[in-house]
Amino acid sequence: MTKKFTFIDLFAGIGGFREALKSYNGNCVFSSEWDKNSQKTYFSNFGEMPSGDITKIEESQIPKHDIICAGFPCQAFSISGKREGFNDVRGTLFFDVARIAKYHQPKILFLENVKNFLRHDFGETFNTVIKVLKEIGYTPFHKVLRSSDFGVPQARERVYIVALRKDLKIKSFKFPEPITETKIIKDILEKQSLEDNFYIKRPDISFYKDQNDVLDPRRPFQIGKINKGGQGERIYSINASGITLSAYGGGAASKTGAYFVDGKIRKLTPGECARVQGFPESFVIPENANLAYKQFGDSVSVPVIKSIFSNILNVLCEG
Repeated sequence: MTKKFTFIDLFAGIGGFREALKSYNGNCVFSSEWDKNSQKTYFSNFGEMPSGDITKIEESQIPKHDIICAGFPCQAFSISGKREGFNDVRGTLFFDVARIAKYHQPKILFLENVKNFLRHDFGETFNTVIKVLKEIGYTPFHKVLRSSDFGVPQARERVYIVALRKDLKIKSFKFPEPITETKIIKDILEKQSLEDNFYIKRPDISFYKDQNDVLDPRRPFQIGKINKGGQGERIYSINASGITLSAYGGGAASKTGAYFVDGKIRKLTPGECARVQGFPESFVIPENANLAYKQFGDSVSVPVIKSIFSNILNVLCEG
């Protein structure tokens, strides 16, 4: 596995997994994404238009591969309580990951989901996913990691699952430790002047903390509010990590949060969101800002994926 390997990119979004794995000489042999706008962004950056809805694609139509990458959506699972493993996940998008893995038996499954996935249905959903992975021939490992521990200014917490095929006989996997480098929002801000639509000018803005009083730069530090301070109405210091980007939500600073920059309150720009997720400066961003916000909010943090994958390769080389 030190030489070139193949992988497939399921629920690909704009290609966060692919951006990370191409650093390790990976060759993507298949991608799937149902959202038309995300498909276009993916094509602009990788020269490949992803296939559509994975639920309509037969596993036999997918090329052989070494690795499945999938940030599968956490839509509602309908688990009956019978704990029938593979049958319990039918009708969910995780089932499509499982059926493809069962058919092709790649060496590795590399999965990502929201932190709350661990607690869905009092933990029964996650337990069923783990049971299914074992049923189809894998040894799964998981851990919650925070993006701000890996060199990007975003306190995004996600659960990552690395499942290794049992015949590899790898009994343990260690997820990466936080790096020493800490980035803050101030580090990723645009240098040039911005259009007025990024700024928030309202009479109901109030402050109650100084933005220099940050105690932990890897966590967001709220210093004020807009209106009542609901979602999208909180103002944060640029001397700390940013909040988790969101694909949805409202408020004056929806999807990015508001920050106190050069004496003014504003949202992040799409380019700043790309940096918050660890995408390179060369990454082609949609011209429509609302589309860009949604796509980066839905994506993965590239440096976290790279760090985990480095450990995956190390384990495989030793095994």
